[in-house]
Amino acid sequence: MNTDALDSVLFGAERRVLKIQTKLHCWARDDPHRRFDDLFNLVADPAFLLVAWDRVRGNKGARTAGVDGRTARSIEAGQGVVDFLDGLRSQVKDRSFCPLPVRERMIPKAGGKLRRLGIATEAAYCRIVQEAFGLAGGDASVSPAVRAPGRGLVLDEARQHPDVRG
Repeated sequence: MNTDALDSVLFGAERRVLKIQTKLHCWARDDPHRRFDDLFNLVADPAFLLVAWDRVRGNKGARTAGVDGRTARSIEAGQGVVDFLDGLRSQVKDRSFCPLPVRERMIPKAGGKLRRLGIATEAAYCRIVQEAFGLAGGDASVSPAVRAPGRGLVLDEARQHPDVRG
């Protein structure tokens, strides 16, 4: 796929994501107790995954390989973005997606207590799914519900959270 075609597809995907985000925002504003039952499907939406890919690829961390040893550039050069996102979408849709564990260390706080520090060791595919989830559900109220100690994004647990259904 040439650059102009990819830019055009990305532009369309960004418009679709923004349109859906606007709808979700309006619904949440109009009814603060509304439940959003389709967020899981939004994560698997090709537009959300493409926009998430573009954001992850544009981050400084895209130059750093995750535990899988892959960078955004190596995915583009090897498997290709379209095939990579198609495979990721299939895993999310059939619920076989399994995130990698987050490495944790205990760090001292003032007063002698310790707190957990999650050290990002995630592979590119984990970062893309996390970004897509953030696009679908926002980052303020939903993100804490889908994080579990010692693990990355856990979609099965997110679906069981009272505020997030899929």
